[in-house]
Amino acid sequence: MANVVVVGAQWGDEGKGKIVDWLSVSADVVVRFQGGHNAGHTLVVGDQVYKLALLPSGIVRPGKLSVIGNGVVLDPYHLVGEIDKVRAQGVSVTPDNLKIAENVPLILSLHRELDAHREAGDAGGVKIGTTKRGIGPAYEDKIGRRAIRLMDLAEPELLDGKIARLLAHHDPLWRGLGLTPPNAASIKAELMSIAPKVLPFMAPTFDLLDRERRAGKRILFEGAQGALLDVDHGTYPYVTSSNTVAANAATGSGLGPRAIGYVLGIAKAYTTRVGGGPFPTELDNDIGREIGKKGNEFGTNTGRPRRCGWFDAVLVRQCIKTSGIDGIALTKLDILDGFEEIKVATHYRLDGRDIDYLPASQGAQSRVQPVYETIEGWKGTTGGARSWAALPAQAIKYVRRIEELIGAPVALLSTSPEREDTILVHDPFRD
Repeated sequence: MANVVVVGAQWGDEGKGKIVDWLSVSADVVVRFQGGHNAGHTLVVGDQVYKLALLPSGIVRPGKLSVIGNGVVLDPYHLVGEIDKVRAQGVSVTPDNLKIAENVPLILSLHRELDAHREAGDAGGVKIGTTKRGIGPAYEDKIGRRAIRLMDLAEPELLDGKIARLLAHHDPLWRGLGLTPPNAASIKAELMSIAPKVLPFMAPTFDLLDRERRAGKRILFEGAQGALLDVDHGTYPYVTSSNTVAANAATGSGLGPRAIGYVLGIAKAYTTRVGGGPFPTELDNDIGREIGKKGNEFGTNTGRPRRCGWFDAVLVRQCIKTSGIDGIALTKLDILDGFEEIKVATHYRLDGRDIDYLPASQGAQSRVQPVYETIEGWKGTTGGARSWAALPAQAIKYVRRIEELIGAPVALLSTSPEREDTILVHDPFRD
C-alpha cells in the first residue's frame, strides 16, 4: 500500500477537497502539511456541505486520524472557530482524532494587520492578491527565527522573551510604515486566552506519524493551494508563502521522502486562478464568464470570483515535473458539456519562438502567448457519470488527448461535486 500525496496541479481550487475526501475512505491518517486558512476545501458528504480551511478533510470521517503538520501556519482563533462550526454540523473533533504539531508557527493578529496593510497598497510595491489573513507575514517570522510556536503557549513563563524578540523586528518595521507598533502585553493576552483551547491537541506529530507509517497505516497528505503557487516553482511573486509541491509533504509533516509512495495531481478540465499574476489562457470574454458561472467559480473562503480560461497543458506538464506527479485526477469535466469546441494550450510563443514551459522571469511570463489546439466538443452530458461507458465518445477523446499532452495518466475522473460521481482508473493507494 502506498502513502499518497495530493497536490494541486494548477493555481489551486482544482477540487482537491472532494478527491481527498474520496481517498480518505481508504486512508487511516490525513495530514495537512503546508499553508494556512487561506485555502479552503469544500466537501459534499450526503446532504451535508463542509467548508474547511485548516482542518484536514479526514476530520469529517469517523475513525480517521487528522494531523496538522509543522509546515502549516496556524491561526489558533480561526482553528477554534472552525472546530466549533463542524461540531455544530455533527462532526466529532477531539484530541483523539485531531493532532497538531507542537512546533507549528502561529498566526497572530499583528500578522493579519500587516498583511492587510501591504495588500491595500499603502506600503508600496506590487499587490499580490493575498487573502489578508496573515499567512505571508507568519511565514516570514518563521524563517526569521522569531515565530511564536504552539509549544510556546505551554511555557508562559518564557513568552515575554520570545515576544520581545518578535517585536525587535516588528516595532521598527511598523514605525517605518507609519503604523502603531504591536503591544507586547496585548500579544501575550491574545495568546494566553486561546491557549487552553488549542494545547490539548498538541503532539510530537513527527513521531506519531512515523509510528503510524511503521505500523502499515495508510497516510494521505493533503496539500493546499496549487503547485503554480509554490514560492519556488510558481509564478513568483504572485505565489503563496510556502512550498506547495509534493516534496514538502515530507518536510511539512516531519517524515522522510521515502514515506511518499504516490503523488496524485488534481487538475480541472479547464483552468482558473484567483488574484493577480500571469494567466496565459485566461478568457476575459463571454466564454470565460460562462465557464465561471457553470463552474460556480468563487473562492470557498473569500468568495472572490476566479479568473477562467482553457486548459493549459504547458502548466500542468510543468507541475507534473516539479511535483513528481504519478497520475492526475481530472475534475469538473461536466462544466465543458455543451461547448461546440474546446481549446487546449499545447505550447507558448515567446518573442517569436516556440517554448514548451513557463519561464521563471516575471517579464517573460507576461509576454507568453498560448498556442491552441482546437478539439471538438460534445452534445451529451458527463455530469454524474460513474463509468467510461456513460461518457460521450468525444469527452473520452478529450480526456485521452489531455493525457497525451501532459505526459501522465488520468487516475480519477470527477464528473460532479458528489463524491460518488467519480470514475476510478487507478487506485493511488495501490501503487
